Amino acid sequence: MTIPIEELSQPETPRQCTHDFRVNCSNCRLSSLCLPLALESDDIDKLDNIVQRGKPLQKGEHVYQAGGPFSAVYAVRSGAIKAYRVTDDGREQVTGFYFPGEILGMDGIAKNSHACSARALETSAVCEIPFSSLAELSARMPNLQRHFFQLMSREITEDQQLITLLSKNTAEERIAALMLSISARNARRKLSSTRFRLPMSRIDIGNYLGLTVETVSRVFSRLQKLDVLEVSNKEITINDTRGLQDIANVIIEA
Repeated sequence: MTIPIEELSQPETPRQCTHDFRVNCSNCRLSSLCLPLALESDDIDKLDNIVQRGKPLQKGEHVYQAGGPFSAVYAVRSGAIKAYRVTDDGREQVTGFYFPGEILGMDGIAKNSHACSARALETSAVCEIPFSSLAELSARMPNLQRHFFQLMSREITEDQQLITLLSKNTAEERIAALMLSISARNARRKLSSTRFRLPMSRIDIGNYLGLTVETVSRVFSRLQKLDVLEVSNKEITINDTRGLQDIANVIIEA
């Protein structure tokens, strides 16, 4: 699992997310994450014209459901979203967590229907981007097209990383790698990389990582004893980033 070292060492400048559905692409503080930096202001206005913003989703409400028709991709503006599938025997399998500035819903492109469901973990706001309009706009804006190709590539890479995580790593390595992933994603949003709140439950963490909830709790306790993490309910403080990297056995890019 590759996590650029610069993403783990950003200054700690926590900023509160907003659920304001009146925000637009030009003034959204997350635009540098979900939009290509090279877009001109006129191009941003064109994109903003196709983006649909509804009122915030409440915890447990769906963005979309498996088997439903694919018509749009979604950018998380605030809160957190869980993607999951239901197995043949009726069990829920978590396939990913999405945070502000991240895009979801691309699982529906191949077959024009969603392969998984996406549900809000807490009060969350999303931007709905109709895919037909996006495809038409991307054809006229190469920078936008390239950016969404990069997003799809990142999605594939993260899926591959999860497969590696589940097939080879110990429980400690899995938990440590997830904490580092959340840390890096917070840093990209100019939030603290060492202090954050987990929006998901321990049940969801265990489900995602292929661990029992008891194992998740035991690993958090061990990491606390090693003084690598401090855990208070869902509040996480990383005391030793390098130690966490060593446990996760991640590759650090210079």
